[in-house]
Amino acid sequence: MPLVTTPHVITALLALGMALAFYVADRHSPTSRALALFLAFVGLSIAVGVLIAYPLHQARGVARWDGVFAIPETLAFWFAFEWILRVRRTIPARNLNTRGPDRLLRLAQALTLLYCLLAFAFPLQREEQFIGAGLMNALDRPGFYLFAVPLGLSLILGTASGLILFNRRPDRAETQRMLAFIVGAPFMASGLVLPPAIAPVGTAIGLLIFLVGAVQYHVTQGQRAHFMSRFLAPQVAELVRSRGLKSATQDQTLELSVVCCDLRGFTAFSGATSSHRVIQILREYYDAVGAAAAESGGTIKDLAGDGVLVLVGAPLPFADHAQRALQLAKRIRHTALELSARWSDAALHLGVGVGVASGVVTVGVVGGAARLEYTAVGPAVNLASRLCAEAAHGEILIDERTMQLIGHGAQRRELRPGEALRLKGFEQPVQSYTLAAASP
Repeated sequence: MPLVTTPHVITALLALGMALAFYVADRHSPTSRALALFLAFVGLSIAVGVLIAYPLHQARGVARWDGVFAIPETLAFWFAFEWILRVRRTIPARNLNTRGPDRLLRLAQALTLLYCLLAFAFPLQREEQFIGAGLMNALDRPGFYLFAVPLGLSLILGTASGLILFNRRPDRAETQRMLAFIVGAPFMASGLVLPPAIAPVGTAIGLLIFLVGAVQYHVTQGQRAHFMSRFLAPQVAELVRSRGLKSATQDQTLELSVVCCDLRGFTAFSGATSSHRVIQILREYYDAVGAAAAESGGTIKDLAGDGVLVLVGAPLPFADHAQRALQLAKRIRHTALELSARWSDAALHLGVGVGVASGVVTVGVVGGAARLEYTAVGPAVNLASRLCAEAAHGEILIDERTMQLIGHGAQRRELRPGEALRLKGFEQPVQSYTLAAASP
């Protein structure tokens, strides 16, 4: 009875379409690229089987080189396990206390290569006793086990590695996608051994199960990107998207610069102004500071009332963080002065002050299960806040370390020595430098 190829072709197109969609939607992510290759080879193996291999077998029988038709399905298994490996690399190293799962996945990949070699060595047995023979008809045939054992073991090892991975707390979006893969993988693999008439049904069910998880992945990533783009530099948002939130925000100690700004006269202004207008002003102010921070590669750590604290150099380190911080401070001052002039009236005036400090800071995520916060701990954080409080309207105060890091270029010539300030929390007077106050 001739094989009805239409269901197989539709299933192949479904897999290829999913592969293309995943690649286009997330092509910069190593995990998504591996996943797209897995789906592409699933679709390719189905298409090659029904459109090339089956007609050749009907016309000429099984050739000695027939094992070449096992290459697409071998690569499908290979990239499925490669995807799980790449997901593991997005998890902070402190959460991976064993290399056992990595070895299990490499062994699973080796078993798929063994399957391919067996297909080249025994092409007739693979075609007649394994591919599409039907599970019940094949159980009493030795050739079935020759191919089913390496593939079955590889699936078991891959599934076990995926389950172990859940205990390492992978990124939530990847967890959704991986859970769907673990549930759908047996259905997709069943297409190899089910009778040709129903094989596309099993494969399609597996693909649809996986599609549900993949859609949830992209919804989560989209929500995350929309939220984080309002607070993080584009480079940081890209790091979170490609490597996961945990990897991007793991603890690290490094030298960076801190920029702190707040509005002068805001308490009196908000007391005499409607709350609706105060919220509008804050939203406009935060948007302006956020745009300036994103352009400089800064990460907004705190939004507290009329104060904003920006880290320049974390999570992404910058060798020129001091220069970036000074440029950010100048842009904040310029924009805030324009806004404050528009917001102020004859009775109520708003101003802005900015402080910049540099030093070694430890950054990381703290909090409980309900809420997490990206925090920074180090004298430079407090110093930037204190300098900001001391700055006059339109003034930028900078500490000694930032001055040293700026060097002797054009930026340094814009600064002049200020007072040695006695600041709360600092035993010794702090030498400040001033970027001259702009005109109100």
